[in-house]
Amino acid sequence: MTPHPPSSRSSGSALSRRTLLGAGFGAGLGAATLGLNGCATGTAAGTRETIVVAIVSNPQMQDAMGLIDHFRAAHPDVDVRFVSLPENEARAKITASVASGGGEFDVVMISNYETPMWSANGWLTDLEPYIAETRGYDAEDFIPTIREALSHEGRQHSVPFYGESSFLAYRRDLFEAAGLEMPRQPTWDQVREFAAELHAPEDGVSGVALRGLAGWGEVLAPLNTVVNTFGGRWFDMDWRPMLDSPEVHEAVSTYVDTVRTWGQPGAATSGFGDCLTRVSQGNAAMWYDASSMVSGIENPASSTVVGDVGYALAPVMESNHAGWLYAWSLAIPETSQHKQAAWDFISWMTHPDYFRLVGEELSWEVLPPGSRQSTYEIPEYAALAENYAEPTLYSMDHATQENCMLHEVPYPGLQFVGIPEFQDVGTRVAQQISAAVAGRQSVDEALSQSQTFAESVARTYGWEG
Repeated sequence: MTPHPPSSRSSGSALSRRTLLGAGFGAGLGAATLGLNGCATGTAAGTRETIVVAIVSNPQMQDAMGLIDHFRAAHPDVDVRFVSLPENEARAKITASVASGGGEFDVVMISNYETPMWSANGWLTDLEPYIAETRGYDAEDFIPTIREALSHEGRQHSVPFYGESSFLAYRRDLFEAAGLEMPRQPTWDQVREFAAELHAPEDGVSGVALRGLAGWGEVLAPLNTVVNTFGGRWFDMDWRPMLDSPEVHEAVSTYVDTVRTWGQPGAATSGFGDCLTRVSQGNAAMWYDASSMVSGIENPASSTVVGDVGYALAPVMESNHAGWLYAWSLAIPETSQHKQAAWDFISWMTHPDYFRLVGEELSWEVLPPGSRQSTYEIPEYAALAENYAEPTLYSMDHATQENCMLHEVPYPGLQFVGIPEFQDVGTRVAQQISAAVAGRQSVDEALSQSQTFAESVARTYGWEG
């Protein structure tokens, strides 16, 4: 299912400024300190324009900042100021600015969670006219599921910098030494069996690595796909909360028990970055997470397991598939006064030529994955990606609710619930799950409290239980 704003909300609005700001995302915006890089602040003399670009601090974006001189050479009349923040902080600041109509940013880094809701409210600029006028841009080259996820009423309102589904990385050398064979698409029961066989804490190797860090974009990202494939869901079609259902209980219990029994030390504080470090340094036999992990695992500059890792499809139980779909994308808020300059920057950073630039100037291993089909046709990258290109593209192509969920739901999303309240309720539920991973409470206790949180949200959508 292509993500779209839920139509059954009692207020009749997919997202309101009051909803977001009332959830606390407006607090402290005025006092925020902007981490600036690039040219001097302020609009330059003459015809020069300054655009402010709000981005998430991750390696791919750091690479873009390092290559900014190439953009300046092509656009000497545009100065770029970067506001680079950690993910949680960036989300809060960007959400608060766009929701309040503050106009601080000309370009914002968002995802397929925000794009459909924000564009439905008229908060994002329709990019179709700009795309049509940009030579060689070729929006049809974007991976179809990603392109659809970043569209509203068939028109793109953000464009992907990189995209991902999810799959299972595993150490082929350890499997071979133990006489084990990984199926193309394992079940969670098989993952647990493999983890038990390969768990060797005395050698510094955990059987599996899984996120446990609180956050709707941390532990809930992989866990929600487990809930999906076990037949669980957050709400039924009448918006009745389902977090205390047997299916959700079995899924969460399986996940928590797996990571507590055969997972990495300190799993309750492990997010994507910590898991990546452990896996790339040889300290885990398996890892279920975002397909974008390959940029770290297969980079010889930072990984000790290059060439030793295989990739299987996301583990399943009752559904045919179990991956997720996510994209970090770039958009222009409607409040921007420099839309053409903003698009000039966005089109530079998401153009097919940019991906070749990264490979030639930095390395082919660090290309932003999962946005353009043509990336996988670049000979240098195709050779490197031979081991993971097929499972990446297959997973992204099959990451739909029809494939990955057993029951209909009134909301879009696979690893998230596509409603504005999810930023708050998802964080609250994630805190409960993380506490269960840490052993501070039982799964029963975590889900009982989570159900209460979900009930408060469900009432705003007309549920009267």
